[in-house]
Amino acid sequence: MSEDDFLFRTPLGHLHNRNSAGEEWRRIRKAAGLGDDVTLHNLRHTFASNLIASGCDVVTVQRALGHSQPSITLNVYSHLWPSAEDKTRSATSTFMTEVLTTSR
Repeated sequence: MSEDDFLFRTPLGHLHNRNSAGEEWRRIRKAAGLGDDVTLHNLRHTFASNLIASGCDVVTVQRALGHSQPSITLNVYSHLWPSAEDKTRSATSTFMTEVLTTSR
């Protein structure tokens, strides 16, 4: 990871360490009126969940999260991807709708 890969920096432009990131997050959370249950980890999980819901594949999500292997991403988030059965039902439904609509 390079310095350009980091989203958040200190007010002076430096990289955060574990303590400064936590302090900054607490300040932001308080200013926004959010409870202690809203964590940076929650935001990361929400980010990943939204990528998956938007149709991103496992490698795209893996890279966005910085996981070293797609298997790590799958171990954590596999339950969020539609199953093969769901995709099959959806594809069949779409196909049959098109066939029935155009054959009239």
